[in-house]
Amino acid sequence: MSKKDIFGDDVQESKDFASFEEMFAQSEKSMDRRLSVGDQLQGEILSIGKEEAFIATGTPVDGMIFTRDLLDENKQVKYKVGDIIDCVVTAIKGGEIRLAKKGSLAATTDSLEDAFDMELPVEGRVTETCNGGFRVSVQGKTAFCPISQIDLKFAQDATEYVGRKFEFLITQFDSKGRNIVVSRRRLLELQRAENEGTFMLKHQPGAVLEGKVMRLERFGAFVELEPGIEGLIHVSELAWSRVNDPHEIVSLGQNVTVKLLKTEEIDGKLKISLSLKQADGEGNPWLSVPQKFPVGTVVKGKVEKKETYGLFVNIAPGVTGLLPKSKWRDSVEAAQYENKKRGDEVTVQVDQILFEEKKISLGLPHEAEDTSWKSHTTSASGFGSLGDAFKNLNLKPK
Repeated sequence: MSKKDIFGDDVQESKDFASFEEMFAQSEKSMDRRLSVGDQLQGEILSIGKEEAFIATGTPVDGMIFTRDLLDENKQVKYKVGDIIDCVVTAIKGGEIRLAKKGSLAATTDSLEDAFDMELPVEGRVTETCNGGFRVSVQGKTAFCPISQIDLKFAQDATEYVGRKFEFLITQFDSKGRNIVVSRRRLLELQRAENEGTFMLKHQPGAVLEGKVMRLERFGAFVELEPGIEGLIHVSELAWSRVNDPHEIVSLGQNVTVKLLKTEEIDGKLKISLSLKQADGEGNPWLSVPQKFPVGTVVKGKVEKKETYGLFVNIAPGVTGLLPKSKWRDSVEAAQYENKKRGDEVTVQVDQILFEEKKISLGLPHEAEDTSWKSHTTSASGFGSLGDAFKNLNLKPK
């Protein structure tokens, strides 16, 4: 049974309520909408003046269109207030939205020229490959993108970009819109610089971060921490034991937890140093060094590296100390240590531990000194134990 209003007419409550909800949702959506150069929209003409007209854009800000763009072939305005027309956003300056009628020359040329002048990104679709790069469709115009400017990395397979939409910066433009050159790389570099600045503000050395292994080289692994932000785990920071090849520890696409060691800007580029081994506290062999190798401990190790100033000796996985040349130079076994090479076994003694610096100074093991002589007391006669020794001989005169 339908409800009646006070006049006796049927009330379509559900339909009216649904319509209200739709209108309210649409209103909220429009309040959040943000327009960019090149966006297309349908708008209602709000007013028509001598030089300019205003059109509802579906956002809190109305758009301005030149009245000449609404004229017909006889130079007469062919629209009226309340008409809906298709428009293109040609510029956004100081909070003002400038429009042009869709399909007009101004809709394309003015929009692209403003984007070029103001270094605003425009959307384009890569249509095909060509000699030296790609043809890109930008607002109905054909632009050229050099192959070196399609990405931050070199495009190994050019076909993977064909048919895809990207944002570009216009790097070359003539007034007739016939010669347009675009660059995606330049836009990506600007975005990366902005992201790097934000990254440095958010993360300080010592922070533990999550990332994905994107590239492996002989000297280490490159890890993506955020879109466009990569850091390097040097091969020496992959594990506490010696690593010859990063493939031994990590693989492409692997998610890893790393520690941020430092960030520095070199030649205008941000360099981020990471550590995989230091991110895992429980696996750090240095935490147990004071207990396992207290000062004075004699241990067997293997020569890891030989330098002019001494031998680096590995005494446990991830734990290496230095046996300085000065410790064995005057030893009777000097020649033996001089001839040591990588992989040779050597017995050493822990002389000093610098825990914070993760350094161990090694020396040659030596037998404990005979200190028994100290137990002999000095007699009142001054001869001490020497006199007692003579008495014990019981020598008789001849």
